[in-house]
Amino acid sequence: MIVLGIETTCDETAAAVVERRPDGRGKILSNVVRSQTSEHLAFGGVVPEIAARAHVEILDGIVQRALTDAGRKLSDIDAVAAAAGPGLIGGVIVGLTTAKSIALVTGKPLIAVNHLEAHALTARLTDNTPFPYCLFLASGGHTQILAVRGIGDYVLLGNTLDDAIGEAFDKTAKLLGLGYPGGPAVEKEAERGNAKRFELPRPMYGRPEADFSLSGLKTALRLEAEKIAPLNGQDVADLCAAFQLAVTDLVKDRIRAGLKLFRQRFGAPTALVAAGGVAANQEIRKTLHHRALEGGTVLIVPPAALCTDNGAMIAWAGVERLALGLTDRLEVAARPRWPLEEVIGKIKAA
Repeated sequence: MIVLGIETTCDETAAAVVERRPDGRGKILSNVVRSQTSEHLAFGGVVPEIAARAHVEILDGIVQRALTDAGRKLSDIDAVAAAAGPGLIGGVIVGLTTAKSIALVTGKPLIAVNHLEAHALTARLTDNTPFPYCLFLASGGHTQILAVRGIGDYVLLGNTLDDAIGEAFDKTAKLLGLGYPGGPAVEKEAERGNAKRFELPRPMYGRPEADFSLSGLKTALRLEAEKIAPLNGQDVADLCAAFQLAVTDLVKDRIRAGLKLFRQRFGAPTALVAAGGVAANQEIRKTLHHRALEGGTVLIVPPAALCTDNGAMIAWAGVERLALGLTDRLEVAARPRWPLEEVIGKIKAA
C-alpha cells in the first residue's frame, strides 16, 4: 500500500510517499519539506497570506520531487492524502485542492487527514507503537494530552486554556529580540543562563486536571524584563533559562496528571508519545523521559524531522485510514478548526 501525502497547514510546504508493508510496518520512500522561515523572518511570525502564496507557487514542484525521490509515478500510488485542517485556511485549501485534482485525474481515492491525527499516529510509523498510548502534542498552535486508543478514537485529557507552549516560546523570543522561530533561539540562550535569577509562576501546577495555562507565565516574564530594561546579553540568557525551567516544570506536572487520568480511565498506556515541534527541546524531552519512567511506561519521540510538520506523517495517516476503508468524497471541505476528538474512524465491515 503506497500513499502520497501533502502538508500545507502552516509555513511548511511538504509532500511525501510512504509505503505500508505486509506486516503493517511503515517505510518512508520520500519526504520533501520546504520551510518558509526566510519569507516570514522579517515579520516575527507566520503571515497567512504570504504562506498561502508560497504554497501555490511551489507545491506542484514539491509533489513531483517527492514522487521522483521515491522512484514512483502517480499511477503507482494507491491513494492521495492531504491535510484538510486544522490550520491556516488559505494554505489548507491549496494542499487539499491539489490532492483533489490528483485524485480526480488519476481515479485514486482521496483521504482528508486531520493534521493533529497525523502527529498522533507518527509513532506508529516510526516505532510501530501499539494502541492505546498517551500522547503529548505540543507545537506552536497546540498543547494537548490525549489518549490515542485507535484510528479515529481520541480522548482529550488535557488542553491549554490560552497559549500553546510553542506559541509562548515564540512570543518570548520576540519580546527578547531573538527573532523567529523562537523555540530554538530561547533554548540556545537558556544554555548559558541562570534559571534561578528570576522567580516565574507555574500556572495550573498541582491541579488534578491535566490542563495547561501559559499566558500568566508569559506576562510575568514581560514584567521582569521591563523591570531591568534595557537588557544586556546575560539578562536575556537568564530570562530564557528561567522561562524554560518554568515550562519544563509545568510539563512534568501536567504529564503526571495526564498519565494518572489515562490509567484511571483506560488502564496502563503502552507508551508516552511526544509529537510536535516542542518535542525537539532537549530539556523538555529529558523531563518527559523521567516522567514516563516514573509512570511505569516508556517515552517514544519520533525523529525531529517527523515531529515538525511534514508530508510523511500525512501520508502515514492516510495509510492507516485507507487500510480501514476510510476515504473521502471530493466535496470534503477544508477546515480551519478541527479538534482531534471530533475525528471519526470506524473499522470497515468485512
